[in-house]
Amino acid sequence: MRIGVVTFPGTLDDRDAMRAVRIAGGEPVALWHATADLQGVDAVVLPGGFSYGDYLRAGAISRFAPVMEKVVDVAQGGMPVLGICNGFQILCEAHLLPGAMIKNAHRAFLCRDQPLRVENTSTAWTSGYETGQVIRIPLKNQDGQYVADERTLAELEAEGRIVFRYAAGATHGPAGFEQNPNGSRHDIAGITNAAGNVVGLMPHPEHAVEAGFGPDQPGQGTRTGTDGLTMFTSALRSLVA
Repeated sequence: MRIGVVTFPGTLDDRDAMRAVRIAGGEPVALWHATADLQGVDAVVLPGGFSYGDYLRAGAISRFAPVMEKVVDVAQGGMPVLGICNGFQILCEAHLLPGAMIKNAHRAFLCRDQPLRVENTSTAWTSGYETGQVIRIPLKNQDGQYVADERTLAELEAEGRIVFRYAAGATHGPAGFEQNPNGSRHDIAGITNAAGNVVGLMPHPEHAVEAGFGPDQPGQGTRTGTDGLTMFTSALRSLVA
């Protein structure tokens, strides 16, 4: 299965995302922001970074890139689409996901290994996890505070569309943000659309796919974590189901 990874000006995790796709068993396909040609891919990843320098708002300019017109079309048609960090911001700006991302509540860039609780395993990207499972993947952002109005938050809760929540157990975070690292409403780390094919999250699963390079796993050793790989293998399985 072919999974496209989009590069925007300022993207910095595209190669990591492509490597994650390859390790999961898929064929990564490089996609360029300035063309609407998706090259016949079966799924799309919008990776992390600082597209267009986060000018105006994070993801606000990328939302109008030629490739995004096609991404919106295929997402609405049911194709699996994953937005990671800046990709999550772009999905919100493109109205494929509700809400918005603003500056972290502590007003500082954050980088740490972050525990997440899996809330929804019915999406194209999370079917390989167990509900309630706590995973650990890296988190790095400065515009990571998820916000939405109370009606939207209530709908996300009622419809089970919160995919990941921040969980306790992280280290090296700002004082007062030991669990929720950036002040996100309802401890939200990731959400999905109603159909379950579009998922956005702030932490970086592509940085936790290979033993020796992932986060530390308590009780298991240094750099052993591969919890992020399941997101990519889940998508591949959903494409052949």
